[in-house]
Amino acid sequence: MRRAITATALALLLTVTAACSGAGGDAPPEDGPDVLRVLAGSEIKDLEPLLAKAAGAAGVKVSLSYTGTLDGAEQVANGGADGRYDAVWFSSNRYLSLIDGASARLSTQTKIMLSPVVLGLSRAKARELGWDTGQATWTDIAEAARKHRFTFGMTNPASSNSGFSALVGVAAALSDAGEALDQAQITAVTPRLVGFFSAQTLTAGSSGWLADAFRRHTDVDGLINYESVLLGLRTASGEPLTLVYPGDGVVTADYPLTLLASSPKKELYGKLAAWLRTPGVQREIMTTTARRPIVPEVRPDARFGTAPLLELPFPNRRSAADALINAYLNQVRRPSRTVFVLDTSGSMEGDRIDALKQALAALTGADASASGQFSRFRNRETVTLLPFSGVAGPASTFTVPERDPATVLRQIRAYGDGLAAKGGTAIYDGLRDAYETVRRGQGGGQGGEDFTSIVLMTDGENTDGSSYEDFAGFYRTLGTRIPTFVVLFGDSDVTEMRQVATLTGGAVFDARQASLASAFKEIRGYQ
Repeated sequence: MRRAITATALALLLTVTAACSGAGGDAPPEDGPDVLRVLAGSEIKDLEPLLAKAAGAAGVKVSLSYTGTLDGAEQVANGGADGRYDAVWFSSNRYLSLIDGASARLSTQTKIMLSPVVLGLSRAKARELGWDTGQATWTDIAEAARKHRFTFGMTNPASSNSGFSALVGVAAALSDAGEALDQAQITAVTPRLVGFFSAQTLTAGSSGWLADAFRRHTDVDGLINYESVLLGLRTASGEPLTLVYPGDGVVTADYPLTLLASSPKKELYGKLAAWLRTPGVQREIMTTTARRPIVPEVRPDARFGTAPLLELPFPNRRSAADALINAYLNQVRRPSRTVFVLDTSGSMEGDRIDALKQALAALTGADASASGQFSRFRNRETVTLLPFSGVAGPASTFTVPERDPATVLRQIRAYGDGLAAKGGTAIYDGLRDAYETVRRGQGGGQGGEDFTSIVLMTDGENTDGSSYEDFAGFYRTLGTRIPTFVVLFGDSDVTEMRQVATLTGGAVFDARQASLASAFKEIRGYQ
């Protein structure tokens, strides 16, 4: 059976590193009288070349900092964005609007562009399923997914708006609710969602990451993602995708540029918002990003077709939205297994080992924020903790049960609290043991169909045991695509750690400026 995969390309390594040290880091965003500081979802990144023109065309210099949509929404609602940013720009404000007190922190909202979340399939698979010439419904798609007639990738709805929108759309359509989802409807539709997501074999923390992973692999038939991403995407063989617009509705991102009530730069915001909605700029957005124009003066081009899009209802209570995300993470999606390779060398003594213990505690539920709860170890997840110093230590494996996970989460936390720092740094012996653990099946998993990944955390250079070259030779014999997500901490060897991420199809996350806990939380979106 095919192993569910998570992957990325080298081109995204620096992007992820920057993202982790952006909104959550200590360095404040650039400021000045002509600067509008914007906290944005990573989906906005493709607008950077256009926004560079705003300084000359509109007199506004845009300073962007990136964060996950749901994490950013929480940051705005709790006041963390006040004074640091002037505006926020996510693909949607729907989740933000559900958080108590958030509306009071927002001022003017200006919708900039549109992109529905739809299904893209290889042409051959769409033709095989009969979806190349006519519309399918989410019910049709769910039935084909349940029978494993196709496979797909989707971003994690706890970290990415495209995944959240897809989850809402599928759940709303399959529930036949006709109105905003509530807890009872979510409970009732969960078994159908299990069947639907049994066909998901690729996950990621962002839409761009997901698209890149899809390009590199031939064993995934399609993606649920923004129309704008799918229009420019080709399979690994170079074939364009066929877009399937479910006849029973979609959830559409409208990208509202939103002024924070605490910002004194209302005039600057107004200049940028007005410029972005001018016909010329709207056409450039459509041409360069494949998003639909928002202003009636600019007609969508032929790529978008002429079929009207029915908008599906969105949850109108945060409790319902959170319940849907939790159901996905803990009941619906395939289980995950994660091996944490943790540096406990002598250089970790003091504040660094304390930071590691706090980061592990956060993943056991100690972080009470919504994003913290979404990133905790999930029900049905198998977690292996493998410490290393001058040699690789013994691995300890915990499987979080589907019901009543608290006991096992306490055991993981107690294990983390007992870690001690001493000895040298045998990074590659520890990493090799992690892959051996997975290969021997000691990392858990169910039938080879789970989402498997390795997290490597180190604060220094390799001083003991095997070298990077030794590990690379070993890795190439495995025939695996299990990624290693590397956390830079302390005095990590950045060059070698990027080599590890590139070799394994993982990525680098930077905790040298931000907290180790925030880096671990960021990684959880990709698992």
